[in-house]
Amino acid sequence: MSMARQSSDYGRLTPKMMVELAAPHTWPASIFPVLTAVALAFATDAAAMAGALSGLTVCILLAISVLFQSAVNTINDYFDYVKGTDTAENQDDPTDAVLVYNNVDPRHALAYAIILIACAFSLGIYCIVLAGWIPLAIACVGVLIVFLYSGGRTPISYLPIGELVSGITMGGLITLASYQVLTLRFDPLVLVWSLPLILGIGLIMMTNNGCDIEKDIEANRRTLPVLLGHERTVAAYHGAVYAWVLSICAIVLLFFTKGWVVLPFMLLAVHPLGRALLANPLVPRTRGAAFGQCTSLNVALGAFYAAAIFCAAI
Repeated sequence: MSMARQSSDYGRLTPKMMVELAAPHTWPASIFPVLTAVALAFATDAAAMAGALSGLTVCILLAISVLFQSAVNTINDYFDYVKGTDTAENQDDPTDAVLVYNNVDPRHALAYAIILIACAFSLGIYCIVLAGWIPLAIACVGVLIVFLYSGGRTPISYLPIGELVSGITMGGLITLASYQVLTLRFDPLVLVWSLPLILGIGLIMMTNNGCDIEKDIEANRRTLPVLLGHERTVAAYHGAVYAWVLSICAIVLLFFTKGWVVLPFMLLAVHPLGRALLANPLVPRTRGAAFGQCTSLNVALGAFYAAAIFCAAI
């Protein structure tokens, strides 16, 4: 996709387009890692249980995480547009392809993403003063992954590891950094406790890739679903959904035993959501529905998981 046109040929990037580029419907992937870290802080740290946990710190962590998620979404749209991956022929939702359906200079979208990252780092100064260099190091790794995910000669999103990388980055690193800021302790075990988040966020990516197999083949993307084919992708997807739910049950029973009382309610509540997602054929025409179902399941399971961990602190 050429960007040789003059800036005067483009319209302006409106607030409405900025919101669409930020894609608020994906924000649960950034909110629940922070909320889970708060729950873990209460369950494992005596100072947090005694009331030392700062509400301001939690709000700043949530803002940083949402800003990064919004930047990721914007950068993905930018690179998919300039590489020609997204076109009017293969994207029928204008809100999911803002640059395709609006006469906007893509460089303005990239600048918007950089501003979002800069705002996140500005807020992060508070965390660095509070907790030292570790959250800064994790944030720098995250920013590097953000650009490598969609940019470069061979983006991560074009490879079979896209789901794993997105899951670990959003579900694992955000939770790890947030926990360290909240408790002033770096505990690698947080990555184990983050497994349900890693699976849930990875499944969001797999939902998109599973529905876009034909489009990705045309764009020379070798995603995991492209390598597996549709039938095996659906089988792997179903297995990951079950592993997601089972990982929550296993972690709660092993590490946060008092939280077991939440699990029956969780299973009853998420059953219809899970059944609807498992019934989705993961084809282009059901992409929007599948994404909504997967996001709803992320919200439900994330909330119940955090609640179960909170119960362990009582």
